[in-house]
Amino acid sequence: MRTQVGIVGAGPAGLVLAHLLHLRGIDSVVLERQTREHVERRIRAGVLEHGTVDLLRDVGLAGRLLRERMVHHGIELLFDGTGHRIPLTDLAGREITIYGQHELVKDLVAARLGTGRPLLFQAPAVALDGLDDAPTIRFVQDGRPRELRCDVVVGCDGYHGVSRTAVADHAVTRYQREYPYAWLGVLAQAPPSSEELIYAYHDRGFALHSMRSPQITRLYLQVRPDEPVTDWPDERIWAELRRRLARDDPGWRLADGPILEKSVTTMRSVVVEPMRHGRLFLAGDAAHIVPATGAKGLNLAVADVAVLADALGAWAAGDTSGLDAYSARCLSRVWRVQHFSWWMTSMLHRAQDGDPFTHRLQLAQLRYLTGSRAAATSLAENYVGLPLTGGRT
Repeated sequence: MRTQVGIVGAGPAGLVLAHLLHLRGIDSVVLERQTREHVERRIRAGVLEHGTVDLLRDVGLAGRLLRERMVHHGIELLFDGTGHRIPLTDLAGREITIYGQHELVKDLVAARLGTGRPLLFQAPAVALDGLDDAPTIRFVQDGRPRELRCDVVVGCDGYHGVSRTAVADHAVTRYQREYPYAWLGVLAQAPPSSEELIYAYHDRGFALHSMRSPQITRLYLQVRPDEPVTDWPDERIWAELRRRLARDDPGWRLADGPILEKSVTTMRSVVVEPMRHGRLFLAGDAAHIVPATGAKGLNLAVADVAVLADALGAWAAGDTSGLDAYSARCLSRVWRVQHFSWWMTSMLHRAQDGDPFTHRLQLAQLRYLTGSRAAATSLAENYVGLPLTGGRT
């Protein structure tokens, strides 16, 4: 097989990039190791920045999203039993959208198949060769080894995928931080108990009330990284959520219902520099991971491929300057987002040892944040997202 751009991974980054390239008349092949059913059912992020939605709208990928999304103009910080609203739109001039990542992937898969360009499921890439001048992706399809020769390879296959690991250790610098806590995430068949997201700081640990639809709630509890999910039967989950989300408001109650899914996810920050190696370009989780507290993972991946799509469009016309600048341009945004995600994580999660000094610092930060318009504006601007550049056609 032969193509201009070989894309490894059919998550949001790979599929958005494939569509942006299609609109520019650039040929691509997308390889995905999992089945279509698997990638369309993976429960992941649900918060879309204003710029991400604008990009999807501009390129014709937001039809169902705009009909079914939940638009939020603020978030709530809950501590000391009192909720404090941060009015995102009033402070930053932009809103956020709630729309499940698995629903977005369904839309992106349908759009890709509608173009007639190749999207191969159950076709795992096993090796990348010739990255300096003549890239080849070796993959398996129907049990047989195959090759995809291309001018450029884009790795959108996550931190443990073949793309990142194809780069020699001496050619990259990895920056990493492991956090001493994890999230127990549950998907519940219960109506949201709030119109907006609730970030709760509590003596027993962090909790987050989110949603995926008017009928489905997404909830999280801070737990130990080594805590097995089997230690958390449904009754214990609801009891703990009620404790951590409790407030001095007799009219408020947490709606509960059947838990449809539960899992424990560790928290870490990772950046791999540079994001370009010869003719291999890394995007999304293949290049960086952020803790989920700031709701940035999917949005950062889309920002990467928006920049890369513009650069590849110029490259197809004979201008390589955009590709040369790709890594530096993306990393500038990556580190801003890493800082915000680290700050949110550090402020809202209770130290495992219950350190009273850290506890007092966190409360001081939360009280300042909810009492200062300038501090709240900084949070709002970062939460709704930096302006998205690139990706328009």
